Amino acid sequence: MKELQATLVRPDLIRAHNLINGKWQPAASGKQFAISDPATGKVIAQVPDSGPDDARAAADAAAAAFPAWKQALPRERSDILRKWHAAILANGEDLARLISLEQGKPVGEGRGEVAYGASYVLWFAEEAARIYGDVIPQQQRGKRMTALKEPVGVVAAITPWNFPLAMIARKIAPALAAGCTVVAKPAEDTPLTALALALLAQEAGVPPGVINLVTTSREQAPGAVGDWLADERVRKISFTGSTPVGKYLARESANTLKKLSMELGGNAPFIVFDDADLDAAVSGLLTSKFRNAGQTCVCPNRVYVQSGVYERFAELLSKRVAALEVAPATDESAQIGPLINDRAVDKVARHVDDAVTHGARLLTGGKRLPALGPNFFEPTVLADATADMLLFREETFGPVVPLFRFYDEAEGVRAANDTAFGLATYFYSQDVRRIDRVSRQLEAGIVGINEGAISSAAAPFGGVKESGYGREGSRYGLDDYTIVKYLCQGGLQ
Repeated sequence: MKELQATLVRPDLIRAHNLINGKWQPAASGKQFAISDPATGKVIAQVPDSGPDDARAAADAAAAAFPAWKQALPRERSDILRKWHAAILANGEDLARLISLEQGKPVGEGRGEVAYGASYVLWFAEEAARIYGDVIPQQQRGKRMTALKEPVGVVAAITPWNFPLAMIARKIAPALAAGCTVVAKPAEDTPLTALALALLAQEAGVPPGVINLVTTSREQAPGAVGDWLADERVRKISFTGSTPVGKYLARESANTLKKLSMELGGNAPFIVFDDADLDAAVSGLLTSKFRNAGQTCVCPNRVYVQSGVYERFAELLSKRVAALEVAPATDESAQIGPLINDRAVDKVARHVDDAVTHGARLLTGGKRLPALGPNFFEPTVLADATADMLLFREETFGPVVPLFRFYDEAEGVRAANDTAFGLATYFYSQDVRRIDRVSRQLEAGIVGINEGAISSAAAPFGGVKESGYGREGSRYGLDDYTIVKYLCQGGLQ
């Protein structure tokens, strides 16, 4: 812990306790679990291994704080969120280094995540004062009908490890803007950034009990989260993670009919048509695929290239991928850092081996890099991928690009849609008529057209099919934290 603190300008940002009702405290059991640097495997901190008692205490605090926070003026909530945004930016370098140390992404990407996460806090600070209702046109004389938007109540936010700052900010900021209070559980691999963010929120003036954060190991998580699922005071679950876990949360929360936002798994296609600008398509694929070493829910998992440009695209891509710099996250030159843990590396290696066994051509990469550390894997490009390979059916979540060949537009669209998932999809074409046709036919919540960087606080983020429901970001994202109340007033004539 002391070694980690020594790397920061503000060592007090490292927190080793839960935040419950404005107080930093250990788990009720006194248990802790270790957080490791994925680049080295070295333990960098110990945090509380919380259980149901801690989860219940957090919910008690959130429920008690809700009435006052709900009644705060929208502008008052907005002002606090603005102060939180300023505090995040003021401590941006420390937060970026903390992200890199516990998650593994290059420090340059860590800085980008700080800015990205902060943008959601600012966006919802601005939206807090713009939660409008409606006056319904009069239907009967002497009767007035209006619709108001009110906060849904206590929100449980459960976040993944791949964006430890952005995901917690993207859930907590709209909740607070709407007037909700929060209980949150960050991913067991990367809780330190979330704890630091909670401290900054405290310093920005968020009242006690409005944000409560508990950490828990993978083994203890079902018990802790299970308490929130059964608690009728928790009125909403916002979850980002795998589809199986999302389905479990939906089932287990059904008895209390909670409102749910589920941003789940993806199996994103990336289509390159024969009229595409190939240099732009390669650059877009590098941006969308290799950010965070391929560990994002919107990373292209299946790349479809039309036959007329297939070999040329494969050549251009392989040269660019082979030149990517793989290094520990703290190295300023790093473009690809380690994967999160050994399970992630094993999955990537298994997918590559399976593809080669089934006839894929290895164009570049394909190996572990143990000399760098335990969780490094070469950026990899595979040609001649087919539908009988694991990487077609499963999300690889690593730095591997499989290239599938297709022959006409209808085949490309059909192949892209041939999945149970529908979070993001991408395609490159310079034909305006094709752009209109294909964008309407693709089954996804997000479509990138001649663009690999698609995320923005101003845009609705979310999927269809087994990629979930609900939206984060944008004005639509705020609606997921409100309920509509209809008022009918009579006797006015």
